[in-house]
Amino acid sequence: MTMSIPTIFVVDDQESVRHALGEMLNVFGFAVETYESADAFLSALARSRAGCVVADVRMPGMDGIELTRELVRRKIPLPVVLISGHADIPMAVAAIKAGAEDFIEKPIDDVQLVAAINRGLARLFEQQSQEKSIGTLAAQFARLTPRQVEIFDLVAAGYTSQAIAENLKISARTVESYRAEIMEKMQAESVGVLVRQAIRLGRVTP
Repeated sequence: MTMSIPTIFVVDDQESVRHALGEMLNVFGFAVETYESADAFLSALARSRAGCVVADVRMPGMDGIELTRELVRRKIPLPVVLISGHADIPMAVAAIKAGAEDFIEKPIDDVQLVAAINRGLARLFEQQSQEKSIGTLAAQFARLTPRQVEIFDLVAAGYTSQAIAENLKISARTVESYRAEIMEKMQAESVGVLVRQAIRLGRVTP
């Protein structure tokens, strides 16, 4: 998913609503695409698109809550803001439980909608940044030799250099040498950083 200008996907069966929301969101600087149904949106959706979905809850065919669940099922991490002119508490609760970012009643308050969209996009981009970070970490870890991986795990588990040396039947000086190489490859400035990396990589349980 790219970090280009996010697209707001407006999904509503009423043309007047699609037009009004499209014009309003354009004014706020968003690129906008409109769809008359959830099925039409899903058919046109490319997985690599960055953006946010603004969908009506009540639509013929797949409704907004079902659409939210379907995006989750497909592992498409687009935030969803649901809107409805006939809202009630159970519906709002169902929307949030389904994974919606927010639930807004019609008539739509521009500021409230844009704030919800921005929250969703901020969360999306933070998630992308974390995924990129773990990818970099995994690539660094993949450069370790089998012996370095062995020592990495022991260091992360809390073993001292002397204990590692005894465990592997090598000298403590050799362990220190390996540890220095590991920390250089992992770009870890301290053992504490190395331990946090091990946790993120799933090598140890916090």
